[in-house]
Amino acid sequence: MDAVKVIHDREGQTLTVWFGKPSSEVSSADNEHGIVVMKDQTGAVIGIEVLGYTGHPTSIALEALGGQTVSQ
Repeated sequence: MDAVKVIHDREGQTLTVWFGKPSSEVSSADNEHGIVVMKDQTGAVIGIEVLGYTGHPTSIALEALGGQTVSQ
């Protein structure tokens, strides 16, 4: 698994999590829940952004395909 990059913008109230290279993004779309999904040219999800995030991301756990948990 590639490195995961987490960006918390308190002023902009967003939490962005990149699973792939941000420079690979070719499209993004938001849903009715305030989540933006970023995809690469193959359609693979390489990141998500939570809009209106006001929490404090002190501990984040991610579950990779195959059931492995990665904590940051």
